Amino acid sequence: MKLVAIGRLKAGPERELFERYAGRIRPALTVTELAPSKGSVQEQKRKDAAALLGACPDNALIVALDEGGKTPDSLRLAEMLSRWQESGRPIHFLIGGAEGLDSTVIQRADSVISLGKLTWPHMLVRVLIAEQVFRAQAINTGHPYHRESRPD
Repeated sequence: MKLVAIGRLKAGPERELFERYAGRIRPALTVTELAPSKGSVQEQKRKDAAALLGACPDNALIVALDEGGKTPDSLRLAEMLSRWQESGRPIHFLIGGAEGLDSTVIQRADSVISLGKLTWPHMLVRVLIAEQVFRAQAINTGHPYHRESRPD
């Protein structure tokens, strides 16, 4: 599995937390960081889209992280991850730049998911997706990390 993101995650608490969860994922979640582009909003989105899609092989199963995507709960994401893994295709999670994803990425994506209606800093999105992939794998393997019960 691969996470392809616009921007670089610098040393600090976000990187440490990302590495904590990414290190637990099997197969490993690798990261490709791409430099943010310059220009108008549309130019940035277009250039970022070309870079993101260019970092993925033709047979990649692309999961775009976009606020307009589906908002699965953790159990549904675990089902989705299982199905994606069964496809045998390399899974690539894509995180756009500050201006979001270009429509070409959304159109190419096999799945578009959102981490909710709140706006998250792109560096925290990396942490959130790594934790949720780890959680999904824990659910799929029956590991007790995920708890389904809620307080009364």
